[in-house]
Amino acid sequence: MYANPKLFSRFALLIGSMCWLAVSSPGTSVRANEVADWNIAALDMVVAGGQNAIIASRTLAMMHLAIHDALNAIERRYEPYLSEARAEPQAAPEAAIAAAAHDVLAGVLPSFGKAEQRAKATGMLESTYTAALAKTPNGIQKNHGLVAGQVTAAAMLRARQQDNALTTSQYTPGTAPGRWQPHPNPVPANPAVTDPVMAIGNLAAVLPHWGTVTSFMMAIPWQFRLPGPPPLKSEQYARDYNEVKDIGGKSSTERTAAQTEIAKYWYESSPQGWSRIARVVGAHRGLDHWDTARLLALVNASIADGYIAGADTRYFYNFWRPITAIRAGDTDENNATAPDLRWESFMNTPSLPDYPSTRSVAGGGRGRARSGFRD
Repeated sequence: MYANPKLFSRFALLIGSMCWLAVSSPGTSVRANEVADWNIAALDMVVAGGQNAIIASRTLAMMHLAIHDALNAIERRYEPYLSEARAEPQAAPEAAIAAAAHDVLAGVLPSFGKAEQRAKATGMLESTYTAALAKTPNGIQKNHGLVAGQVTAAAMLRARQQDNALTTSQYTPGTAPGRWQPHPNPVPANPAVTDPVMAIGNLAAVLPHWGTVTSFMMAIPWQFRLPGPPPLKSEQYARDYNEVKDIGGKSSTERTAAQTEIAKYWYESSPQGWSRIARVVGAHRGLDHWDTARLLALVNASIADGYIAGADTRYFYNFWRPITAIRAGDTDENNATAPDLRWESFMNTPSLPDYPSTRSVAGGGRGRARSGFRD
């Protein structure tokens, strides 16, 4: 689980198999699994703590990699990601899981969100931790488990202390054709946004420095930097422009019901969505703590690296969003792109450059790997 590009193919194999696995073994019994429980709890905490999906991907990767290492310190079934520490004999796995998760989250949650959000998330964490510890009888096994989790969490926090996640960078939106600039959401916002200021859109770029964050498994953030989007004057650009204009608009009459559902699905695709799929797979397959920890660590570390690599490519090319491009179609010097000044997107547009789609990065391995999976 080190910085090895081969791990992306392993992740693709896992993701590509998830939906198939979930329906291929309906008779498998579902067992209690503290690793999955912490995944659910952590997802609630990062939302309460004001972390967006990009930041949350780092938090979840850190937590699940620490849990993975804690369990493998107790019983070495898989190669550890970071910590080579060995636990004392008979250490309780449940205590190790709880300590690793708690200490990583306790180190990360205070760094993001508003004061009230941080306080809420921290309160959720402590109550979850107390409840988790109550499930394991007091004694030497519990103590050894706690130490195992604390050691791997501390190693993870040290390793990520200077990973650039907390830095900021100067970013100036573009003004030339093809360059990203702040843009509005559809009216009304879809999905609904409770904050009326946020609902309008026209927000500053999200995390323009994220492409400099230290990756989890890639050697460097730009290891897989993509070639650029099609030139504005090209036939491919015009074809893509008009397809999005016709199908992706709020008032489109050409978008089918199936395409609408697909759009909603990919809009939700995120650490939350893929973690949920992984939990379903793990439950249906009856995975134990070690295998669940490995699955969730691979899934979330790959998503985190996908966001990092995506940010590198996004801000390198700084390509405009359809909402901007379609309203300014008369500025791109392409005769096949007629502008529509009233065009609105079907769903809200995230405030960051268009290319590439990191939601697709998070799930793109699924279809590619399905035919190659063997149980």
